Amino acid sequence: MTLAEIRAKIDAIDDRVVSLLSERAELVHQVGELKRKSGEPYYAPEREEALLRRLVAMNKGRLPESSVRAIYREILSSMRALEQDINVAYLGPQATFSHQAAAAHFGSAVNFEPERTIGDVFEAVERGRAHYGVVPIENSLEGAVNATLDRFMDTTAKICAQLFLPVELNLLGRGPLSAVKKIYSHPQPFGQCRRWLSEHLPAAECVEVASTARAAELAAGEETSAAIASSMAGEFFGLPVLAASIQDSPGNLTRFFVVGTQDTQPSGADKTSVMFAVKDQPGALAKALEPFEKAGISLTRIESRPSKRRPWEYYFFADFAGHAADPAIAAALGDLQSVCAFTRILGSYPDSKSA
Repeated sequence: MTLAEIRAKIDAIDDRVVSLLSERAELVHQVGELKRKSGEPYYAPEREEALLRRLVAMNKGRLPESSVRAIYREILSSMRALEQDINVAYLGPQATFSHQAAAAHFGSAVNFEPERTIGDVFEAVERGRAHYGVVPIENSLEGAVNATLDRFMDTTAKICAQLFLPVELNLLGRGPLSAVKKIYSHPQPFGQCRRWLSEHLPAAECVEVASTARAAELAAGEETSAAIASSMAGEFFGLPVLAASIQDSPGNLTRFFVVGTQDTQPSGADKTSVMFAVKDQPGALAKALEPFEKAGISLTRIESRPSKRRPWEYYFFADFAGHAADPAIAAALGDLQSVCAFTRILGSYPDSKSA
């Protein structure tokens, strides 16, 4: 087959794809009208994740799972915009890893709203300025994000979804690499790139700033400066990548929560997060964990944080597989409530392993 013949076949396929997308958009519009009348939420994370799992399972071609998910994330984003304009708050400024995570999860057809602090992201959702918020909850190297855990003690927002973003740190600058005399970044990336910097730029001055986005902004205005930041920050500020993936550990992942005001329905493979405070008595924590053991529920994560209300009072945060609507889990949560001083279900959500 000649190149011209192959291109003609590709053009014909593209024509069919656009026609099918238009047909899908018409059906989505009808769904939007029905949701408007019934009051159902326009964003259904359980439905979207179930769709992505099905498409990945049926994919037998050359496209990897990550590509299938990325393509359909944008399709879903565009279709969702036909139903409602959605505002998504995230920890700013623009081009941070939180911004990158929000864009990877929701696609480009939403309104992104940068917020100054994690608390401000929660407040935007609580006050209705944003439909959803994206907040970091833990990093595979640094551990829990305490500001997010602490905010769950008081918020009315619920966890709707989770996502994992690989943290790829790049050296951005106008170059060349040999001319770099100063490097801007947040303190954490400096720690995560220590070996690379020692080997390649040992004489460069390292200047800590509030965010990787701010680092890229500063480096963009100085010829002999560079920034350690995301590729998104490089695109946003027009900075070429001088060196890619310079982090010392390749398995650096940050887990994010999507918070909103709705309850997410079961997707078939879910996770639940709870918060509880034990009574001030011997063996209280062991008693709190008994309902999970009896139900055969394995905790995948447990963290403690001081309540900041009374000295030596702690809250516990736990994750486990399953949905709060499952009868066995609902019973276990009922038993947990009976032995704890305080219990709150933070949300059940699809157990997605990617952005």
